[in-house]
Amino acid sequence: MCGRYVVAYDPATLVQGFSLTRIQPFERRWNIAPQSEVPVVHDTREGERIGTLMRWGLVPHWAKDAGIGAKLNNARLESAAEKPSFRQALRRRRCLIPASGFYEWQPRRGADGKPFKQPWYFSAADGAPLAFAGLFEAWRPDESADWLLSCCILTREANATMAPVHDRMPVIVEPAHWAAWLDRGEQRPEALAALLPPTPPQALRSWPVDRAVGRASVDGEALTAPLAEPLTPLPPEA
Repeated sequence: MCGRYVVAYDPATLVQGFSLTRIQPFERRWNIAPQSEVPVVHDTREGERIGTLMRWGLVPHWAKDAGIGAKLNNARLESAAEKPSFRQALRRRRCLIPASGFYEWQPRRGADGKPFKQPWYFSAADGAPLAFAGLFEAWRPDESADWLLSCCILTREANATMAPVHDRMPVIVEPAHWAAWLDRGEQRPEALAALLPPTPPQALRSWPVDRAVGRASVDGEALTAPLAEPLTPLPPEA
């Protein structure tokens, strides 16, 4: 899964890096949680590539209540094409969700034997922005209401860098495949699958960070700093 991530750059950087024609303004954040407004890259029906703020937590067009989005911040790549919540968006409303990095939690035990979860920060080994594969939807309760734009992040089985911490990771789209992934005209499952090869282990770097990141109210660049004291190795049976 992906439960927290970082957008530590400004709109101008996103415009240049993703070749956008326009973007809604947003602030840098180091602890983005589900149900937040996040910048999303997508193509319009006219073929314009733009950046739009959307709520993280997909609300399908057929939903009776927007509250369903609180349960749909992630979608499994392996089953999204069959799930009613995701299958139409996968065919017609794909997007890229830019990120500087993301967090995941590793089950551990402290010196006192009590279990806890240790957060780790993951980012591109070369420091470049990441582009998560995403889906988006437009929803409104009735014709008199404003549209709610929402999104979710596709996830897959973890690669060798990620696996010691968690068994799932975000699907990361390589720059060479951005245009094809955003192309609304492409709907063939086999063609879409070819755009999402597994992320090579060497493409990511990671380190443990302070557990303060577990509180959604806490933000700031210090959250991504490596722990001052190294972690003790996990026992073989862990």
